[in-house]
Amino acid sequence: MTEQSSTFQRAIETIETLSLNDQEALLELFQKRLIEQRRKILMDEIAEVRQEYAQGQVQFGSVADFMAELDE
Repeated sequence: MTEQSSTFQRAIETIETLSLNDQEALLELFQKRLIEQRRKILMDEIAEVRQEYAQGQVQFGSVADFMAELDE
C-alpha cells in the first residue's frame, strides 16, 4: 500500500469515528471548499484568457481552421 493511500485510509477511518452530525458538517464544509477551489481555478483561467486577448494572442476562426492548424 502506498503512503498516500494509507494516509487516505487513515483519514476515512478517523472520519468514521465522528458522530453522524459531525460527518455531515464535515461533508458540507468540504463541498463548499471544493466549490470555492473550482471557482478560483475558473476565475484564474478567465483572467489568463482576458490577458491573452488584451495582448492580441487570441485567434478567431472556424473549427476547420483549427483542425487545419493542428495538421501543420
